[in-house]
Amino acid sequence: MRYRALGRTGISVSEIGMGCEGFLDKPYEEVRKLVDVMEAGGVRCIDLYTPNPDFRSNLGRALRGRRDRFVLQAHLCTIWKDGQYKRTRDIAEVREGFEDQLRRLETGYVEIGMIHYVDSLSDWEQVLRGPVMEYAREQKTAGTIGCIGLSSHNPQVALAAVNTGLIDVLMFSVNPCYDLQPAGEDVEQLWAPQNYEAPLLNMDPERQELYETCQRLGVGITVMKAFGGGDLLSDRLSPAGKALTDFQCLQYALDRPGVACVMSGARNLEDLKRSIAFEEAPESERDYASALASLPKISWKGHCMYCGHCVPCPAGIDVASVTKFLNLSLAQGTVPETVREHYAALPHGAGECISCGACEKRCPFAVPVMENMRRAAELFGR
Repeated sequence: MRYRALGRTGISVSEIGMGCEGFLDKPYEEVRKLVDVMEAGGVRCIDLYTPNPDFRSNLGRALRGRRDRFVLQAHLCTIWKDGQYKRTRDIAEVREGFEDQLRRLETGYVEIGMIHYVDSLSDWEQVLRGPVMEYAREQKTAGTIGCIGLSSHNPQVALAAVNTGLIDVLMFSVNPCYDLQPAGEDVEQLWAPQNYEAPLLNMDPERQELYETCQRLGVGITVMKAFGGGDLLSDRLSPAGKALTDFQCLQYALDRPGVACVMSGARNLEDLKRSIAFEEAPESERDYASALASLPKISWKGHCMYCGHCVPCPAGIDVASVTKFLNLSLAQGTVPETVREHYAALPHGAGECISCGACEKRCPFAVPVMENMRRAAELFGR
């Protein structure tokens, strides 16, 4: 298992995390087996969005004696009422729900306290100005929450939250179809067939800005919906008109700027083992570039996907990293100090490009790589 820094938090997380789906409606023994497989496979991060009391109690019991081996991404504002899940902003319910979560998980703290499901700007303003954010900050000060997170499907909301400096971790829906959709407050529109009827061209600029801003500010992204609820794995259901593999979806998400961990929606032991197997899969099975370039309803022409098809460079340039640093700087209109430092650490700068064109011949997306190298050399001075 490979591990990544979760932004500026100081927390290290596994590339593959575990969503809640596999734990739901299962007896304790099955939950324990899932945790055993996670521990053996090096899966370190668990998302806990569901308030289901049986889930919480079973997981808490399964974590006995090994709680410190896992990073828990627990959600505020999600409670169990009248036998079902409810999202709430009522601070009394938020407090009660979080205290119940800690009690059932048999722990005194969680590494990530995620403000749950904020998809409209008005809701974000309510959270920001009201008692929910105040409560989250209180818990962080008390050490009950290690860092504050926010989950959203809307890049406008996520970007507004990230830019406040209050959010350390963003849980966001990342996959090759959603990334082409414009921002909106209705999450169902990400699945709506009519939004894929006309050809979609290149990543939505607000989503690109969000990922690059998270990387620049050190906000770690934990990914949800990497498989689009499973739709992307089906020729019949995929809005792209052609199925991708689970490994391709995982690699795509992990290649986005700012991403630290993908919460795999494993429903059972087989799904979990399959996601863990991604870590040992050959590059050919993880490569998504050719698949994306051949999708009938979607095009990323001219857009760098950081997929690495441009290497090897005869001059030794890490073309994908140079392009990523270039894009981060262009998005800000200046070169952030952290970007300058990371670029300076590269063994070979864009100025060493010999304009042989080999990278452009290999690029599935017709990116003007040589022009990008010229602009990067001018911007960074080497």
